[in-house]
Amino acid sequence: MTMPQRTNAAYVRPAVPGPRPMARPIPAAAMARPVGPQHPAAMPVGRPVVPQPRAAVTFLTVAEVASMMRVSKMTVYRLVHAGELSAVRVGRSFRVPERAVQDYLRDAYTDIA
Repeated sequence: MTMPQRTNAAYVRPAVPGPRPMARPIPAAAMARPVGPQHPAAMPVGRPVVPQPRAAVTFLTVAEVASMMRVSKMTVYRLVHAGELSAVRVGRSFRVPERAVQDYLRDAYTDIA
């Protein structure tokens, strides 16, 4: 026994949605709104924009700190976790500001004699 064939024009699959409608077009007035006076696009042409200089911060890895202090990496990790050496966590690793290492060594210095 054969099944009657259906034609594609009359058959609509109920579980499959049709093409999604496109988003509303953005009116031209909304795209050409004026910018405020502090916005970079409102700056006059030819006027140089000079950013304020920032103090450079150099970050060191735990291995670099360990070789700098001539201790093991585990010692550096202990100092970081104890809060004696400040560090920034980046992903799964730590980065120690060079200034923090210098401050730690300066404060840890003891004069013998």
